[in-house]
Amino acid sequence: MPREAPYLAVADALCARILAGEWEIGERLPSRARLAEEYGVGRNVMQRAVDGLIIKGLLEGRAGSGTYVRMPRERLRMVRSRHRERRGGSPSRAGATERGRAGTWDSHSQACVPAPGAIAERLAISPGDLCVTTHYEFLADGQPVQLSESWEPMALTDGTPIVLPETGPLAGKGVVERMRSIGVDIETVVELPRPARATQAQANLLGISVGDLVLQIERTIYDTDGRPVETADIVIPDVRREVVYEFGIDRPQLVEASGTKSHSRQ
Repeated sequence: MPREAPYLAVADALCARILAGEWEIGERLPSRARLAEEYGVGRNVMQRAVDGLIIKGLLEGRAGSGTYVRMPRERLRMVRSRHRERRGGSPSRAGATERGRAGTWDSHSQACVPAPGAIAERLAISPGDLCVTTHYEFLADGQPVQLSESWEPMALTDGTPIVLPETGPLAGKGVVERMRSIGVDIETVVELPRPARATQAQANLLGISVGDLVLQIERTIYDTDGRPVETADIVIPDVRREVVYEFGIDRPQLVEASGTKSHSRQ
């Protein structure tokens, strides 16, 4: 039977002491060097053990100060669902009201922004083509739980009432409904999730520590012709939210065969 990695055993031991209340919430732990000596392990092993507990949300590191027991926070469930999007909602906001929590958001849009190379590639346009970019900060119970930066090509929406996503008659209605209003039907949403560590800017906006675990989702929305109409980078702090992907199963359809109706096989 494989032997458990030393840092995992140390992390389990520290976790048990924290849950037993040996250190109170907000209290600083002994230095990592002292803990390493106490457990008879190297500093690298202790570093990995403490980092693991920081990721779990039990501890938080404060630059130049030390490691502290963190206030427990409920992780809200965020459901990513194609069915909710089909009903006209925004993929960015799917699951924003999970567990009875009303979601709100702040946003700021800017028009005529030249598309950077990576964004241009995702939107199938040329670098420098003009876009509308919108920065979002999503809140639950007044706490930031998600960031998003979206890009839409101005060649698609310029001169229409929906050029700015959060102003006009369809403000706040989401990409699907906004695009439908100008004759663009959405067919596909592609998401690429990647684990990452919070940057300084992200940590400041989300109220977490630099290096905390976040989920970054690169999302692109396509119309029925396969044309990208919007792309976005979404950042979700692991300590605040758990992300669940929901997939529906197509129900069997009734077909007529030899004058009788029967269920088709999937």
